[in-house]
Amino acid sequence: MHTSYIISTTLGLIGSIIVCLYSGGIKSPFIFVLLLIVFSGYVSTRSYGKFHLYFILVTILAIFLCPLVGIHFPMMVPSESRSIFSLLVVLFCLYISGDIFGRMLLGNYNKLYQSKREIEKKNHEKELLLKEIHHRVKNNLQTIASLLNMQARSHDNQEIKSILHSNQNRVFSMAMVHEMLYAHVDLSKINYQNYVEQLCNFLIDSFKRTDEEIQCNINIKCIQFNIETAVPLSLLISELITNSLKHAFPDTNKGTINVNIEKTDPVYYLLTYSDTGIGIDANTFQGTSNSMGVKLIGKLARQLGGTLKLVASTSGTTFLVKFKEI
Repeated sequence: MHTSYIISTTLGLIGSIIVCLYSGGIKSPFIFVLLLIVFSGYVSTRSYGKFHLYFILVTILAIFLCPLVGIHFPMMVPSESRSIFSLLVVLFCLYISGDIFGRMLLGNYNKLYQSKREIEKKNHEKELLLKEIHHRVKNNLQTIASLLNMQARSHDNQEIKSILHSNQNRVFSMAMVHEMLYAHVDLSKINYQNYVEQLCNFLIDSFKRTDEEIQCNINIKCIQFNIETAVPLSLLISELITNSLKHAFPDTNKGTINVNIEKTDPVYYLLTYSDTGIGIDANTFQGTSNSMGVKLIGKLARQLGGTLKLVASTSGTTFLVKFKEI
């Protein structure tokens, strides 16, 4: 704090106390100037304002108690001039509060407004930059997916084709996350209902199936996830859908896939995935634990801080994944 400010406020405080004492004490209209001094302290710093507040409270109490303990100060304002004195005090208070403090507050408000505008401008620029990053990441991932597709077409080995095709779908599922973030107003959250619907349609199309053959029932109402959660969760759901499309319907091309996500408590979500295929028992599932898809599902569930459970069923397959947002 500037020394000149401390000196001026101290002198103003001393002068105001003297005027109050010799113009009526506790009944002096000039005592309201002490309130302006408190306000000036708070305009400077909170600690300095508190110091003024407590000091002036003690001073006012002392002025009030002076006559009670026999200390009297003579009234220096002539009786015929007291009305004029009160008017001058009121005008002085109005001038100090309206002109000086008003200008100070207006200046501070303008500074805050300018700072807010600058922050909003920077945030807008960052949002545009982030959108561009998501757009470029999406394009790069789609390029990788296209390269994997070209590589798969150049091979006659069906096993290699299947591996490349699965990796292409995994890359594309990640690209879709960035595409939705780029198109969405809120860059921090993804409307997961729309995302899973698009993902399911893409995977069905990639396996050369139609909506009439495989129906997807998606129930993820009013749930949004950040990108840290959306990417591993999308890969997990992609693996489950891919597994169903590959193995669940060998005898018929028709079936239903159900994806349901609900919030079970303040921390955890529950993903319930099921299909109406031939089903898989726990022993068979454990026997395929060395496959890429099963390993990836388990790893993604752990990445989401959750657990993976296969529900025993005589018809179809049901997986329960309890997870939390990263």
